[in-house]
Amino acid sequence: MSDATVYQVVVNDEEQHALWPARTAPPVGWRVEGFRGSEEECMAHVDRVWPDIRPLSLRRRLADAADTSAASSAVDG
Repeated sequence: MSDATVYQVVVNDEEQHALWPARTAPPVGWRVEGFRGSEEECMAHVDRVWPDIRPLSLRRRLADAADTSAASSAVDG
């Protein structure tokens, strides 16, 4: 028995991706990303477009810390 459910890819403010049945609206805090298909097609799409699964706020914090460290090294060196 195959799953005939059509899914849509949804994204939240942290740029995290998830699959949601296309027949229903996504939960509060999530928006439709635009891709629809089978579960397998949607998962393949998410794998392509979301290679870094860390939340956006963490990626920004780490980038800021790296920038601060690089600036400090340049001043010290």
